[in-house]
Amino acid sequence: MALLAYLPGYQASHSGGLVEVERWFDHPVPLLGAAVVLTVVSMVVEFEFRTKWSQIGCAAAVVALGFIGLPIVFLSFALDGEGVAVDRKAGPNHPDHVLTVTNVAFSIDPVYRVELLTGSGWSARHWDLGVWEERDERGYFKSAEWSGPNQITVTAEKEITVFTVDPVSGRPSEPRAGHR
Repeated sequence: MALLAYLPGYQASHSGGLVEVERWFDHPVPLLGAAVVLTVVSMVVEFEFRTKWSQIGCAAAVVALGFIGLPIVFLSFALDGEGVAVDRKAGPNHPDHVLTVTNVAFSIDPVYRVELLTGSGWSARHWDLGVWEERDERGYFKSAEWSGPNQITVTAEKEITVFTVDPVSGRPSEPRAGHR
């Protein structure tokens, strides 16, 4: 059942996916943990605790699951992969088109993910524009800006990448890259 709940979230995590569906369902560890907890609860409800050894065995199993499960839950929330928001800019003619820059690195060296969010509420979609790493062949990431009403320019040390955004659907075009 947890797998069935995770599949829409996994699909939404790809470029063009629904933001809210990804936010709610693209977390396999908590979903799997909830399935395990519900299974354990259903097993405990079915047990008859008439003997001393059945009570001790059930208590030992619950304690063991706690020692195993709590660190997994903690790590799943601590390392959720969302990253740290660096910049967020609304489009000049479309306030529902938002350009975001997020540092998704787990280390000191930054890794910048640039996305375009279009729409609002449950119909909001995210479009991946790219990832720029510290040691990228394009050079260090400098900025991501709205360079026109429907145009985004991502500037790196050695390369400039331009995306044209469809004003109706909000879908970005294929990137056009040029050297600086």
